[in-house]
Amino acid sequence: MELFGIYIFAYLVGSLPTAHVIAKLVKGVDLRRVGSGNVGGSNLYQIAGAKWFGFLLAFDLLVKGATPVWIGRHFLGLEQSPELLVVVPLLAVAGNNWSVFLRFQGGRGVAVVLGTLLGLSPLVLAAFFPIGLVGWALTRNSGLWVLVSLLLLPLWAYLSSGPPALVWFTGALAGMMILKRLLTNLMAFPQGVPVRSVLLNRLILDRDTRDRASWVDRSSGD
Repeated sequence: MELFGIYIFAYLVGSLPTAHVIAKLVKGVDLRRVGSGNVGGSNLYQIAGAKWFGFLLAFDLLVKGATPVWIGRHFLGLEQSPELLVVVPLLAVAGNNWSVFLRFQGGRGVAVVLGTLLGLSPLVLAAFFPIGLVGWALTRNSGLWVLVSLLLLPLWAYLSSGPPALVWFTGALAGMMILKRLLTNLMAFPQGVPVRSVLLNRLILDRDTRDRASWVDRSSGD
């Protein structure tokens, strides 16, 4: 029962629609109807600014990502069963990306991913950052370098000498995040753009079009 309980808890905590709630309370808007239409940090930053984005980042990282893992490790003893423990963070990320409170829509979950890595393996988390930060500094393309960093996670997990379950977790995590990019809340494909191009843009750039300015200013009805 405890195992089942922590799994349910992880999914429900992950499902808390933090960005959506902040946008409603602070600006009185539905993130699904403004900006890029995404229910996540980047859209919240455009709508509400850096202060509220910082709050979102801290909440998603520590509460939604790390807390379920810490509970599983330190209170339920799941550290002795890594293959059971890694299900907890996967459910937290799944909750964020496909929230039961938003009809299974959600954000991209990058902050939650960072939180789960903080709870599971700070060493792997430390390896995640440099490539993403340097790549972003050089190209200002966060979508591409988040993807590269995610794809490298299984390698860092393997090199960290952690349990095999950590490698499986990072591989599943990368697959889950790629799936989220491609599905992007089942958002309609833009007119006049080939499906192959849209999927490629979603995978590499994390948006439907190459033009970032038009993407962050789109409405859900576009």
